[in-house]
Amino acid sequence: MSTSRTPLWTWQAVLAATQGNVPQGWQASGISIDSRTVGLGDLFIALNGPNFDGHDYVAGAFDKGAAAAMVTRKPDGVGADAPLVIVEDTEHGLSALARYRRAQSDAKIVAVTGSVGKTGVKEALAHLLGCYGDTHASAGNLNNQIGAPLSLARMPVASDYAVFEIGMNHAGEIAPLSRLVRPHVAIVTTVAPVHIEFFASIEAIAEAKAEIFVGVEPQGTAILNRDNPQFDLLARRAREAGIETIIDFGSHADAGFRLVSVETGADGSRIAASFDGRTINYRLKLPGRHWAHNSLAVLAAIHAVGADVFEAARAFAEIEPAKGRGARHTVNTGIIEFLLIDDSYNASPVSMAAALRVLADIPPGPLGRRIAVLGDMLELGPDTEKFHRELAQDAEASGIDLVFAAGERMASMYEELPTSRRGGRASSSAELSPLVAQSLRDGDVVLVKGSAGSKTGLIVRDLLALDTRPATH
Repeated sequence: MSTSRTPLWTWQAVLAATQGNVPQGWQASGISIDSRTVGLGDLFIALNGPNFDGHDYVAGAFDKGAAAAMVTRKPDGVGADAPLVIVEDTEHGLSALARYRRAQSDAKIVAVTGSVGKTGVKEALAHLLGCYGDTHASAGNLNNQIGAPLSLARMPVASDYAVFEIGMNHAGEIAPLSRLVRPHVAIVTTVAPVHIEFFASIEAIAEAKAEIFVGVEPQGTAILNRDNPQFDLLARRAREAGIETIIDFGSHADAGFRLVSVETGADGSRIAASFDGRTINYRLKLPGRHWAHNSLAVLAAIHAVGADVFEAARAFAEIEPAKGRGARHTVNTGIIEFLLIDDSYNASPVSMAAALRVLADIPPGPLGRRIAVLGDMLELGPDTEKFHRELAQDAEASGIDLVFAAGERMASMYEELPTSRRGGRASSSAELSPLVAQSLRDGDVVLVKGSAGSKTGLIVRDLLALDTRPATH
């Protein structure tokens, strides 16, 4: 949200965008669709869901200081003089705000999709573009039919750059969002068997990701992973959408942004890359070879919007891993000390294997072990058991000393492990958490990872609670 004196939305702009019944004399500093997080001066949009009606929360939003509310009718408990923006459909009203703001904006806009890595790439790119001008980015993983228009409607008019994440679970979901965002640059990080429960093949996933190209502005750019087996399909779809400039990245000898070498370690990676006949050397605190590749996609986007690649590469060293996406915590219980890697936000076969390789690069203490605490991977379709079972091979190849498993799907992985590597198993993260805590010893390095639905974040919370040191601020 904008923190400048210029309001994010005036009543006149909301009227022009929605053509609704808009009262005069107010302005909004932000937009909220959740009454629990409404801030002073927000425009609250009363969306309806399968199990709730946003109109039931309008009165509460005004109590928290909302400047106005977008509704389809006057809600109960709201005064006669309350500033209500009345439209036929509030979800359409949100999209109308997004379209209007996009039409107003002169920002260079980048849209990011991909089976894995899109949120991290979006966050890193937003951080680096912030070195060159006012930069707006979608918060968290607001990337769906509600999140993307909300993120666009929250973009300040004066933004120089904007980065939006676009996600999907099914075919046909990305195209309308791309047409709404109308990016100048479209990134596809990679294509992998994520959400494959809803697709017939990996190629079908690639086709769905390629929908991002349909909204790219004239003279726009597509940035593609040259190492991914779906590169040719994606490049073909980009050209069919009228995109003439394609920048590829990866280890491939012909990649425009090519990974020359990567030295991984406990504190991140040192990268040597090349583009346009020049060499770039830079450091990442973001661990793992997968991040070495993702960093090339970020630098390619920096280049595509006309910013300085070398300056951006130097600034990469400032970026820390985010909560749930590789953040590291040293936990001291007063008796033992261990390193916790919080990668609990989500998981897929590709990201699981990458996380295990990161764990393999971190040396434990003299008495410590490398421990993986893994929760179920979801939406993998009929090959679910196969994908989970194969993780046992990844764990062994990465030299993981002990594996804990949460959930019924992870049972197949756990059974494939030799007895010496089995730390414990439970049907849920809540049941597994105390087993993990009881097994720790000084010097351990503990990775926690699973799909969001497996709730491995509960384990992270419990392990962090073992720290006996005073909180610092």
